[in-house]
Amino acid sequence: MEQALWTRARLGRCGPRLDLLTARFDKHVYAPHAHDEFTVGVCVGGSEIIDYRGGHIRTGPGSIVVLAPGEVHTGGPGTTTDGYAYRALYAATPLLADGTLGFPHFREPLIDDPELAAALRLTHTELSACPDPLEAESRLPWLLTALARRHSTARATDDVVPGGDGIALLVRDRLADELLAPPSLATLAEDVGLSRYQLLRAFRTTMGLPPYAWLAQYRVHRARTLLESGLRPAEAAAAVGFADQAHLTRWFRRVLGVTPAAYRNSVQDGR
Repeated sequence: MEQALWTRARLGRCGPRLDLLTARFDKHVYAPHAHDEFTVGVCVGGSEIIDYRGGHIRTGPGSIVVLAPGEVHTGGPGTTTDGYAYRALYAATPLLADGTLGFPHFREPLIDDPELAAALRLTHTELSACPDPLEAESRLPWLLTALARRHSTARATDDVVPGGDGIALLVRDRLADELLAPPSLATLAEDVGLSRYQLLRAFRTTMGLPPYAWLAQYRVHRARTLLESGLRPAEAAAAVGFADQAHLTRWFRRVLGVTPAAYRNSVQDGR
């Protein structure tokens, strides 16, 4: 099977794009090429051999590969039988440099970090299915900063955010007030004189959740009230800012353990 599926996410409403690739190849061999962005990939099956910096990288399931901008590379199956499958994203340098000091140089392109690999794979999978701008902006920069801090030559910045509790509450109120079209985290960070990473850290520390997860739960509780009043799930999803009914259903089940339709039927039957 030769398959490459591209998803374009946006980092915040009206923010810059970020491309996600889900690929599965049996025989395909890439011609030598380079990207303007960092390529961050996670192998999810089989094995790939990548020619890079005069040597060869052999991936395996769970391995992370980081290729620097402008570096020419190729890729092809590591065996004649298994093919290779991976998920990759293409991130501009500032996404890895936020939260670090200096340019993030990776001496080794092949990284063994099971925890981070699992988080990157899950985030890629969920954003490919529903590329919500606030979710993409909350999750991807956080993981890419972790990648740079753990495995590049760049040093970590100071994580202390003065007045972080008050800033987190301010962001929470902005998200609640503008739940149909929430502002980007980059905009919110600029408004309070922080980097996006500092804003994310302050919010997660104070609220216990990243901004997209807090807003999703707030939307679920608003949708619950609308379902109780008689609105259908699709109507409730649109009214509280979810992308569609499936997006509402995913979060409704996470928070309340049932689907919106089942919840609506149960409260209607109980009248």
